[in-house]
Amino acid sequence: MSTTEQSDGLVVIVTGAGSGIGRAIAVELARAGQHVYAGVRDLDGRNTQRVQALREFAAAENVHLTPLELDVLSEPGCRSAIDVVLGDHGRIDVMVNNAGMLMAGVAEGFTPEQFLQILDTNAVSWLRVNRAVLPVMRRQGSGTLVYISSTSAHIAEPFMATYIASKAAGEFLAESMGLEVAPLGISTVIVVPGAFTEGTEHFAHSNPPADTAVVAQYGSLPDRAAQIPERLSAIDLANDGSAAQVETVGRALVEVLGKPRSEHPRRFVVDAQRKGVEEVDAVRAARQSDFFRQLGIDDLLTVAVPATTEEKK
Repeated sequence: MSTTEQSDGLVVIVTGAGSGIGRAIAVELARAGQHVYAGVRDLDGRNTQRVQALREFAAAENVHLTPLELDVLSEPGCRSAIDVVLGDHGRIDVMVNNAGMLMAGVAEGFTPEQFLQILDTNAVSWLRVNRAVLPVMRRQGSGTLVYISSTSAHIAEPFMATYIASKAAGEFLAESMGLEVAPLGISTVIVVPGAFTEGTEHFAHSNPPADTAVVAQYGSLPDRAAQIPERLSAIDLANDGSAAQVETVGRALVEVLGKPRSEHPRRFVVDAQRKGVEEVDAVRAARQSDFFRQLGIDDLLTVAVPATTEEKK
């Protein structure tokens, strides 16, 4: 982190910041003194109330939290949003790719069009956003790309196939791009949250399979999916005595971004259900590191810090 970033606060953009984890991240980073732009689609339309709530929060707590028109499904829209922030600050330090959607139900019942829709939202949108912000970070020789993934991208579950596939696609896109931009001084942080049954609209706004005739042929099996949120809450209560809170993701990211880019973890997990994703990832990371050494590209696992950049001590 440069001295300018440290003294003035990071300039951060968070996509999908109108509700849930995105809003929690935007709020916690703003409270930590960063200049946060909360990306929301259709500011003056269907999301007017969410935008007003963000503005009221910023005024009440005297923090830098600015709603930003940002449609991750539009490449021109992504670039326009980046231009707005550049016009205000002349730089972008952190890009948080959070916007996403949920589909839940028997996989066979989802149409190919539905699958393409969730892939577009949960994975392709990350490429759109990165194509807009990476030219800025490359010129700066610094920056951090943050992605909100899911533990389900590491441990598969039934009734979540399209969502899991989209999150896994996004996560490995993020990791591979991270290897390519690390020599340019750009760090990658993949956040791996568990499930949240409170504080997010994921379950309430989940998209069901469109082919109901196919779903009907599975008998009572699809009914078991409806029991999952309640059982997730029960696991949370057994582990921590309360339901998982989305604010924990924001607070954890505040701590990570307070470190120098060279010390950013490639992944970190925030999982009240304690599925053990960290153990799975440790094995994979060790095998990757060994393979990269044989290929002669293990240097790409480390973020380069240009000599002209003074890191926070």
